[in-house]
Parts: sequence; C-alpha cells; structure tokens
Amino acid sequence: MRKWLLGLGLLFFCFGVAFAASTESAQEIVIATSERTIAKIKSQRDLIKKNPGLLNELVNEYVVPRFDFERSARWVLGKYWRKATAAQKKQFVIEFRNLLVRTYATSLSEYSDQKINYLPFRGKVGAKEVTVRSEVEQAGGFPIPIDYRLHQKNGEWKVFDVVIDDISLIANYRTSFAREIRKTSIEALIKRLAARNTESKT
Repeated sequence: MRKWLLGLGLLFFCFGVAFAASTESAQEIVIATSERTIAKIKSQRDLIKKNPGLLNELVNEYVVPRFDFERSARWVLGKYWRKATAAQKKQFVIEFRNLLVRTYATSLSEYSDQKINYLPFRGKVGAKEVTVRSEVEQAGGFPIPIDYRLHQKNGEWKVFDVVIDDISLIANYRTSFAREIRKTSIEALIKRLAARNTESKT
C-alpha cells in the first residue's frame, strides 16, 4: 500500500465540517471537504516543504476530530480489548491515535494532484453506518478505490476505518498487533508504540 494513498484518503476529513446525521449529507460533505482540503494543501505547498511540521498541525487540528479513535482501537485489538485493563485501553487509544497522526502526516507530504472520482452512494437512507466510495486515477493504470466507513456518534458522522484497494486500515493493524501481542503482551505493544511516537518527535 503506497503511503500517499492513505494520506489522500484522509484529505476528505481534514476540515472542520460537522457531519450531519443522514446518508445523503455524508456523501455531499465528503466531496465538498475533499475539494477545499486539496485546495488548502496546494496553496500551502511551499510552506509545507520548508516546514513539514505544518502537516502534523493540520492533522491534529482537522483530521483527529473527525475520527472515532476509540471505536477503531476496539476493532484493532479485537478480543484483546476485552482482556485489557481500563488503564491499558486508555493508553492504547492515545498511542494508536498518535501512530495514525504520524502516518497521516507523512503520507500527506506525498500527495501530488491525483484526480478523484466519486461513486454513487449505496446504502439505506437513515442508516447509522455508511460507506462513502471514491476512486483515485493513476497514470497508465487502473483507478484505486478508497472507501470511508463512517458511523453516527453524538449526531455527527465519524470515520472509523479507511479501505484502500480492498485493504482495511483497521484489519491491517489488527493482524500485526495480534501477532505481536501473542508473542509478548498488550503492555509490551503499548510501550513499543509509545517509544516510536516519542522518537518521532525528536
């Protein structure tokens, strides 16, 4: 999976727009937010090249509020979430969020004006969970699908998974984290993530 695709997928949720609780508005907001966000990154490209830390600020300010990190963390840990203590759950959510922020910021720096096509919405009106579909055109190749899984939380749409070319971000981490926990422990996984997140700030 190319890193910039993840960043491109998250462009759609970078601006502070509330997701109204309807399937129609979820589709409309993805499109409108995508266009404004891409324009923002293009206008600040020179500044970002000089100061890559601006991408971290962008992700923390605009992307983080649009995600339900606790739900993502529950899915990522799977059965191990139930075995974790309250303190471990809280710390894992923090470190997993920080991991994604680092990943998103790095991948956003690789975006280079790929064209995005939005596909017709499929789903039931009034559904509490929806998938918004799009495709990213590739020079000399087939378009790459990017799907966004959202659910309603406190009257807003929150993203809990991004699926790129049929590969779920959550499922991908779930497999690798489960393997690590089996070899070590939940606590060891949390400490490793914390160390990597701290190291990236230096």
